[in-house]
Amino acid sequence: MGAKGKIALGVVVSVVVIGAVSANAGDDGDSGSGGNGKDSAASADRKSGTKADTKSDTKADTKKDAKADKAEKKAAFQGDGDFEVGSDVKPGTYRTTGNTDSVCYWERAKDASGEMDSILANDNVSGTSYVTIPAGDKLFKSSGCKDWEAVDAKATGTPATPVKGDGGMHRVGVDIAPGTYKSTGNTDDLCYWERTKDASHSMESILANNNVSGTAVVTVAAGDAYFKTTGCKDWKKTG
Repeated sequence: MGAKGKIALGVVVSVVVIGAVSANAGDDGDSGSGGNGKDSAASADRKSGTKADTKSDTKADTKKDAKADKAEKKAAFQGDGDFEVGSDVKPGTYRTTGNTDSVCYWERAKDASGEMDSILANDNVSGTSYVTIPAGDKLFKSSGCKDWEAVDAKATGTPATPVKGDGGMHRVGVDIAPGTYKSTGNTDDLCYWERTKDASHSMESILANNNVSGTAVVTVAAGDAYFKTTGCKDWKKTG
């Protein structure tokens, strides 16, 4: 059975966790003067009539370097493939964004046997997912996901409100502000939310969770690390 067909580690019933859990990754991060005439002539040539060219060249090079740095920072590794931890991907916390319809599947594994017992954590993702990959993991699998980028542990942001109800994982203090949120109009227990203390996606990392019909109200604490929401109507901050 393909990776996407695998069952998540935990199935949610009432207030029990649905979906398997994962981990984050990615943290971790001669000017001497010549004394001969040739040097003097060369210097004079460089100085005469080339300031504009030199400036534009420098600006162009700076822009190229900035773009290259940004690209290198963003694309830590691709959204499709099997990656050996330590060689293909470094331990750390990573993020993938822009996934739709839960077609993005990721998995942390203790070996490359492909057996269910080798799975440490996994998830089917809509929206954004964060996962921390510890040094002890052997393999990280990703299928149908957008490219993964390394996450800076000290990163800051401007938390948004309202929060998309099917947006996946939100980093508290960066993507979402602490506070009380309400989501209305949910049906058939399809709305699932989760507060976690890290991005390992282990059962121990879950602080609280629920499957909701109708109106959901949850307080995201300042000490929480992430807030996960799947299949819910958008959340509005009420306090």
